[in-house]
Amino acid sequence: SMENRTYRYFRGVPQYAFGYGLSYTTFEVGKGKISKKSMKADGSVKVTVPVKNTGDREGTETIQVYVKALDYAEAPIKSLKGFKKVFLKAGEKKTVTFEIAAEDLSYFDAEKHEWVAEPGEFQALLGSSSEDIKAMVSFQLK
Repeated sequence: SMENRTYRYFRGVPQYAFGYGLSYTTFEVGKGKISKKSMKADGSVKVTVPVKNTGDREGTETIQVYVKALDYAEAPIKSLKGFKKVFLKAGEKKTVTFEIAAEDLSYFDAEKHEWVAEPGEFQALLGSSSEDIKAMVSFQLK
């Protein structure tokens, strides 16, 4: 059982979340957008999120995207599917884009002993760490 092991199955509050880090400046992660509300088993969706350096110094922020299955209790709580480092000057704003394919929605089904991507409702979670989620967008796999 993976229950309460790794960020993917842990239900408590970790001392340092996966992806935790410090910076000499501050960042603001805006509202996420998705290219379409559903995708087919061989498709993908694009998720975008604006990031702004709200501090007085230049810096690099690492934006992470996690996927969460809403319809399947046996799936991980969330799974890291990508990250991008964004260098921003003080006051600068950029948009970060991730592509999520249907295969990124798969999880290991212990009963079937295989990786499965079941149709259902999913969320893409965007933020600076596994606990610092700033934006969420929902979509379906059909």
